[in-house]
Amino acid sequence: MEFYGHVIDGHEVPSLDGATMDDVDPFTREPWARIALGGKADADRAVAAARAAFDEGPWPRMGFEDRHRILHRLADLIDAHADELAMADTRDMGKPIGQARHDAARAAWNVRFFADHARMSTADAYPMDSGHHAFATYEPAGVVVAISPWNFPLMQSTWKTAPALAWGNTVVLKPAEDTPVSSTMLARLALAAGMPPGVLNVVHGYGPESVGAALTANPSVDRITFTGESGTGRAISEAAARNLVPVSLELGGKGPNLVFDDADLDNAVAWSVEAIFRNAGQICLSGSRLYAQAGIYDEFLERFQRAAEAMVAGDPKDPQTQFPLALASEEHFRKVAAYLDTVEQDGGRILTGGMGPGWSVLPTIIVDAPPAARVCREEIFGPVCVVHRFQDEDEAVAAANDTRYGLNAMVFTENLSRAHRVSARLRAGTVWVNCFFIRDLRAPFGGVGDSGVGREGGTFSREFFTEPKAVIMQVDR
Repeated sequence: MEFYGHVIDGHEVPSLDGATMDDVDPFTREPWARIALGGKADADRAVAAARAAFDEGPWPRMGFEDRHRILHRLADLIDAHADELAMADTRDMGKPIGQARHDAARAAWNVRFFADHARMSTADAYPMDSGHHAFATYEPAGVVVAISPWNFPLMQSTWKTAPALAWGNTVVLKPAEDTPVSSTMLARLALAAGMPPGVLNVVHGYGPESVGAALTANPSVDRITFTGESGTGRAISEAAARNLVPVSLELGGKGPNLVFDDADLDNAVAWSVEAIFRNAGQICLSGSRLYAQAGIYDEFLERFQRAAEAMVAGDPKDPQTQFPLALASEEHFRKVAAYLDTVEQDGGRILTGGMGPGWSVLPTIIVDAPPAARVCREEIFGPVCVVHRFQDEDEAVAAANDTRYGLNAMVFTENLSRAHRVSARLRAGTVWVNCFFIRDLRAPFGGVGDSGVGREGGTFSREFFTEPKAVIMQVDR
């Protein structure tokens, strides 16, 4: 099995104590790689490398043009190695290879976009009376800790690191322990692209009382960006608060999907299947609460069930596979499977789906579950959709907003006024109308409530990863 180490100060290295961990393919349920298992000492070493690279190295002092050139070279290398990177994510977490290839393309796009955005961004000037002139600059914040999730390993790693790097910061990236390989590969490619040592560091390990805790508590860190579970986000906020470190948190979701009786049902069904069963439902943006208006409820549900059951399920390494017969890990499989045991207890009924072979849960549709049922309230993070009937717009909006989460929502309607009206009333960071998962990287991304703190994307990433400075000059004397 190939060994994947930490990447610290330009070198791929083992843990200081030599510890390693198995990287398990959830489809075969067998180890396929060995990973350096870090601890506090490795985390501190990575932060020290990033600190020295920021305080003394060339990266923050380069012009935007030079950083732009290196980041575009990195994006080109991601494209050139897309198949290897995609297969790493597929073997790490069971993502269908076709979707993993899409993620690799998106990773290259992330890098190019933020390199271009930083180079072309403008600052503000503030005309003043009395012979003075004021303007703003956006200087790199310093050392960024980026903690990425296991459901989109490569893509989310670049979503966090690319804007930080483009604005001149140095980064310590901690990937999820279940999906470490593509992050090491990314750091290797960054060095090959000409990125100076210490600018992009990767350290592997667990979160609590390990690498994650050490990184978020380190006083040399200037920014923390995290995507993951809401409880972990709270712990990171507490640790960061002790050092007054700004955080950006993209956390859990329980996305509502509202299908009105004037919707294009072919379009609504296709996107609704994508919204909950893509990546086996392991997406914080999943449309896991589906509300269909009474007039089309029966027809929609019949079509939705038929489409779910028609998905090609199989080995995630097979390009024909649409739905993987593997969740990301044994631990996660057991969590999702446990929710299926609560359905009947809470008054619901499984219409289709349920347990699959190995560590898999089939595309599952639940009906008749009361709003207080656990499958309606809690983030399952699996291929489990609860379908409800609603009568009118007010009822639909009230049900959609009846959650502690607020990451995203979907609205399917052919009525333009309704689309605007309902979107405005939904408590969510993103609302998709007649589509799902379409992104513009200039737009704000994040959630409200238990779905997070802050926004990233475009100028929102600039605001987070820089220290804006006001300069006031006397020009008439």
